[in-house]
Amino acid sequence: MFGIKFTVAADALVAANSSVVITEAHGCLCGALCATEDYPLTDWLDELFDASFQQADNSESAIVRDHLHLLHTDTVRALRSEDMEFAPFLPEDDQPLARRADALAQWCQGFLYGFGSVGNERRPDLSTEATEILRDLAAIGRASAGETEPTEEDESDYAEIVEYVRVSVQLVYDELAPHRATHRLQ
Repeated sequence: MFGIKFTVAADALVAANSSVVITEAHGCLCGALCATEDYPLTDWLDELFDASFQQADNSESAIVRDHLHLLHTDTVRALRSEDMEFAPFLPEDDQPLARRADALAQWCQGFLYGFGSVGNERRPDLSTEATEILRDLAAIGRASAGETEPTEEDESDYAEIVEYVRVSVQLVYDELAPHRATHRLQ
């Protein structure tokens, strides 16, 4: 789904001195895209970087902007897709479970921040299901990995939670974007 590798995007944010990690940044992007009709790349970059980065005109900042532009474009396309191809931007499965679980928690925290920070013109009356999803994402955002060695069951549980987040975010997006149903029928 993504035209950029997780480690490349993560390293780009670190190199650009962003105080936000890539999982939280992507969660913020997705939350904002769900909550508002339009969330342009420039608004997202404003959330991630200070004014000096935005005004920088050098090859390093251009590369970071290009990477994030690609991630932004891929995310918008996936959320709008009829094929439900959206997925949270998370570390690869070869990373330790504790790292992936922490990244998922950061992603959920970012989603809630992005969802809440862009205004509420599209969410005056959230359904019971959407409200429950937001509560669940808040609970996942507070979770942390245990200290014990992960088991196969832990891996399976993590995969189920990621799938729940993936589908839930798509459902929230679809609920708050009724115009999509019209586009699908045409």
